[in-house]
Amino acid sequence: RLTGQQQEINNLLQRKIAVDEENACLKNEFSNLNQKFKDKSQELKDTEECAQKKEEQNRLVIKNLEEENKGLNTCCADLLNDLEKLRNQEEQWKTEKSVSDARIKNLETDLAEAREQMKELRSICSNLSSHVAVKQEELSQKDCDVIRAK
Repeated sequence: RLTGQQQEINNLLQRKIAVDEENACLKNEFSNLNQKFKDKSQELKDTEECAQKKEEQNRLVIKNLEEENKGLNTCCADLLNDLEKLRNQEEQWKTEKSVSDARIKNLETDLAEAREQMKELRSICSNLSSHVAVKQEELSQKDCDVIRAK
């Protein structure tokens, strides 16, 4: 009976050793899994922090882009107003140019008529000068005749 109990104790010791070894393996595996969990937790925390930073950067970028867009819209509106003013000014200048062109055409017509009149007047003046010369010649001749007659 003692031998049976001794055998049972030996079996229990062997089971205890096996259980202790398995327990040590499980503790080691648990320790490894726990370390992996801590590493993954830290990685998740780092990823979340990075995501938060990226999100904040994106918000800032969006805010800056919205402000820039607002400025560009204002600039665009100003440019459209300037363009409209320039178009109105162009129309006004076209109207003024048209009036000026008509006036220039009238002045050129008047100038051509004045030149024609000058030609006619020169011709008349030339004829009158010739006529005066003839009359002076006749007058001189008559003076001579009067002097002879005296």
